Amino acid sequence: VCLFVTDFPPGRGPVLHRHPYEETFVVHDGVATFTVNGETIEATVGQVVVVPAGTTHRYENATQGRLRVLSVHPRPVVEQE
Repeated sequence: VCLFVTDFPPGRGPVLHRHPYEETFVVHDGVATFTVNGETIEATVGQVVVVPAGTTHRYENATQGRLRVLSVHPRPVVEQE
C-alpha cells in the first residue's frame, strides 16, 4: 500500500489521470472538488471518496485556505497514466 498526504494551494491539484486499481481519498483539511469520470463531487473534512479502477479523476482545492488529502493506493508502487 502507498499512502500520500498532499497539500495544495487554492485552485490547484493533480492533473486528470487514472490507475489500474481503485484509489481512496480522505479529506483532512479544506474542501476538495473531485472530477471523477466527468462528474463533480464536493468533499469536505472527514469525507471519503473512492474512485474505481480505470476511472479518470482529479481534484483541486475549492477554498481559499488549506487543502490536505490522504490518497491510498493498494499497491506497493503507484501506477498512473
